[in-house]
Amino acid sequence: MKKIRNFCIIAHIDHGKSTLADRLLEMTQTVSAKDLQAQVLDDMDLERERGITIKSHAIQMNYKQGDQEYTLNLIDTPGHVDFSYEVSRSIAACEGALLIVDSTQGIQAQTISNLYLAIENDLEIIPVLNKIDLDNAMPEEVSDQIVDLLGCDYEEIIHASGKTGQGVDEILQAIVERIPAPEGDPEAPLQCMVFDSVFNPFRGIIAYVKVVNGTLKKGEHVRFLNTAKDYFADEIGTLRLVMEPQKELKAGDVGYVISGIKTSAEVKVGDTLTHHKAPCEKAVSGFEEVKPMVFAGVYPIDTEDYEDLRASIEKLQLNDASLTFVPESSAALGFGFRCGFLGLLHMEIIQERLDREFNQNVITTVPNVEYMVYTKQGEVLEVYTPSELPDQMMIDHIEEPFIRATIITQSGYFGQCMTLCLGKRAELIKQEFLTGDRVEIVFDMPLGEIVFDFYDKLKSVSKGYASFDYYHLDFRPAKLVKLDILLNGEAVDALSTLLHVDNSVAMGRRMCAKLKELIPRQQFDIAIQGAIGAKIISRETVKAVRKDVTAKCYGGDITRKRKLLEKQKKGKKRMKQIGSVEVPQKAFLAVLKLD
Repeated sequence: MKKIRNFCIIAHIDHGKSTLADRLLEMTQTVSAKDLQAQVLDDMDLERERGITIKSHAIQMNYKQGDQEYTLNLIDTPGHVDFSYEVSRSIAACEGALLIVDSTQGIQAQTISNLYLAIENDLEIIPVLNKIDLDNAMPEEVSDQIVDLLGCDYEEIIHASGKTGQGVDEILQAIVERIPAPEGDPEAPLQCMVFDSVFNPFRGIIAYVKVVNGTLKKGEHVRFLNTAKDYFADEIGTLRLVMEPQKELKAGDVGYVISGIKTSAEVKVGDTLTHHKAPCEKAVSGFEEVKPMVFAGVYPIDTEDYEDLRASIEKLQLNDASLTFVPESSAALGFGFRCGFLGLLHMEIIQERLDREFNQNVITTVPNVEYMVYTKQGEVLEVYTPSELPDQMMIDHIEEPFIRATIITQSGYFGQCMTLCLGKRAELIKQEFLTGDRVEIVFDMPLGEIVFDFYDKLKSVSKGYASFDYYHLDFRPAKLVKLDILLNGEAVDALSTLLHVDNSVAMGRRMCAKLKELIPRQQFDIAIQGAIGAKIISRETVKAVRKDVTAKCYGGDITRKRKLLEKQKKGKKRMKQIGSVEVPQKAFLAVLKLD
């Protein structure tokens, strides 16, 4: 155990974590020259296309220092705020962390957020100043920021470049010298923490574990404590670039266990794996349950695909433990699921993965957050969708979730960021200049205001410089109303939204105008109305496609024309009564992106 080091890489998005991980793998000769490529650990097409890490990736490296050989277990983590749950799980399996800061951009919001996660778990922090080879690097300025944040010495900061490989030797030495070896007793009862899992269609569920105490041998009878299910460890091993089977895993090791589990409910990330005959007394104190921030309905386009969609979401949940889902039904869309996501990017990625990995075409409804509705009878209801809202006469008051948001930006964009946040009903808590040119603004604001397009707008007003991070605070009373969209007098529940009373009229008008552009014309007029309760606040009309039935009358009496027009009028009236209006998928998506 003295020769094992478990560490993760944490940083803000796009600060060069995956590139630096590539250099570490290259330097320790874990990856052969022919297998080496950019973002070698990011094995998902989506990760490569977008240049972001979505999943944490674990890999084992061997490093020789002097005549001693060390085993280094590296976990590369995502940097985007929407995948912070991946980071928290990785941190729970490590004793140390490389904190990477881009020398051209300095410390950003997610850097601070991930750092606090690591400090809470008592990890040894090694600060690394990355991209030092670039012409616009600011090593002295960014080093000052790191020293202010960590309280470390300037000598402890390693200057490195993931592109050229500069400083990678120093990082490997620092990992061995500064990060403590894992603590544990190989002779104690077996105690393994499950920190991740993936679904393999041939082998079943593969659980990634960190052995805290005891020794796990191949073929042993094991038990998952939380689910109380027993299995045989058919194959165990370490996580190299490919999985390498081993005879045993000892305390301090990070590896995988395959036991032929087919049902996703039987493996919980954060569970404890132990021996069947001599179980450990208590579970490993892992990490808390995930708290979804954004809720949206996910429905199959064809109702017959409902069971396939359920199986796909269950398999995806194994790979992404921050996804939550419960069944729900909608009058307009049939049976589907209400899914909980950590943010809008997370929602977009899940939708994309369902399409690519499971061939599931889905409709996603307008994202919502969770509201607490207090009725006049004294009941408290948790409401996720506007259709669940009781009658307006029954409601005493509604409470909505608030978040504490931290924005770090250049002082030149301070005014624009303030204007944007105050327009979203934010309350300023504090503002602080970190350096002469960088300012930190802390707000309390409603979560419902940021689920649409807040992040995109923040990036555009700050020309991409502002970084944003948030955590959940509490529920606070708010004046909210339900905005319904009616098509020919019938409400489309998938387009209903809960809004603050001040924004409702403007939003209703914009939604009606947008839908008018996107709903195809029919043989009859379609009235699109925005309504709050019984009050209509906006209206647009999609005009009918007119067929010229009188074209064949090129002469003769006017009564011939009138007779044809009356007949057409009756047909249109009947069509309006029985005709249904199809809302295309792009109309649902366009409403999300209303500017």
